[in-house]
Amino acid sequence: MSRPTFSIVVPVYNERESLPELYRRVRAVMESLGEPWELVLVDDGSTDGSTDLIRELHRQDPEHVRPVIFARNFGHQIAVTAGMDYARGCAVIIMDADLQDPPEVIPDLIARWREGYDVVYAVRVQREGESWFKKATAALFYRLIYRITDVPIPLDTGDFRLIDRKVLAVLRRMRERHRFIRGMAAWVGFRQIGVPYRRAPRYAGETKYPLRKMLKFALDAITSFSYFPLQLATYLGFVSAGLSILAIPLVAVARLTGSQAFYGQATTLIAVLFLGGVQLISLGILGEYVGRIYDEVKGRPLYVVAEAANSPSPESDSYAMIEEHDVCHRRRSGASKSHGKTPEEVSHATE
Repeated sequence: MSRPTFSIVVPVYNERESLPELYRRVRAVMESLGEPWELVLVDDGSTDGSTDLIRELHRQDPEHVRPVIFARNFGHQIAVTAGMDYARGCAVIIMDADLQDPPEVIPDLIARWREGYDVVYAVRVQREGESWFKKATAALFYRLIYRITDVPIPLDTGDFRLIDRKVLAVLRRMRERHRFIRGMAAWVGFRQIGVPYRRAPRYAGETKYPLRKMLKFALDAITSFSYFPLQLATYLGFVSAGLSILAIPLVAVARLTGSQAFYGQATTLIAVLFLGGVQLISLGILGEYVGRIYDEVKGRPLYVVAEAANSPSPESDSYAMIEEHDVCHRRRSGASKSHGKTPEEVSHATE
C-alpha cells in the first residue's frame, strides 16, 4: 500500500449520528488539497451502531476509510493512541468525531506544517455550545496544570493537532497507561506552534465526557506530568508540625497564667482530627502514584483490536525508515505537487 501524505485519526464512541457528516466534510477538505490521505476511524467499543456504520463507510470508500475496531471500550486517549499506531501518513491529524473540531481548520494546520513546524496544535479562542461550568473548569484546569508542571503545555488546547511523522515515532515509544496526549506532545519538544480556531458545538448527541470522566482525566494529567501533589503533602506536613511547635509555648504560658482556654478535650480532638486528615490526604496521594506504578508493572497491552481492515500491525511496519523519511520530506516540501507540471506551472505555484 502506498503511503498517504495525511492520516486523520478520529476516535469514535457512540457517534453514529455524526459519522456521515464527519466523513463528508473531511473528504471535501482533503480532496481539495490534492494529496493522498486516509481517515482512520478507531471504534472504542461503541454500542449505538457506530461500528456497523464505520464498516459501511469502509465498504463505500476502501481507499480512504480505514477502520480500527476495539474488542471493548478502552477510553478516548487509548483510542487516539491506537489511531497514531495504525496511521501511515507523513503527518497525522487528530480530531474528535463530534465535529466540535471543524475539518475546515485542517488546511491551516497543514500550512504551518509545510512551513517547518513539527507539531501544530489548534487553540480554542471561542467555545460555542458549552455551559459556563464547562468553560470555567476547563480554563481553570489548563492554567493549573501550566503552573504545576515543568512541561510548557499550551493553554486552551485539546487533542486537535497535526503531528509530523518523526514526532509520531517518539510518541509511539511512550507506552504509559494513564495517558495525557496533549501533554506528551508538548514533552517531546520539536518546533511547535498554535493555530487559533472557534470550537463549534456538537453536531449531534451528548458529550462523552461527563464530570466524573473529566475529573479522572484531570487527575491522570496532573499525576503524569507533575510531582506537585506529593510536594503538597510534604508542605502540609511541615505546616502541621510548625503549628504544633508554635502551640507548645502558647499552651505552657496559658497554663502558667491560669488561663482556662486550653482545658478540656476540644483542643485535643481538633488537633487529632486535623493531623489525621493531613495523614489521610497524604496517603491518598501516595496511593494514586503507587496505583499507577502497579498498572505500569503489569505490562498489559494498551488496547485489543478485534478488527482492522487494510491496516498493517504497528509492530510490523513494512516501511524502511530511510525511504519513509525521503518520501515524507518531498511531500512536506510540496515537491510531489510538481509531478506532471511544466516548469512554468511549478514556478507559478511556488510564487
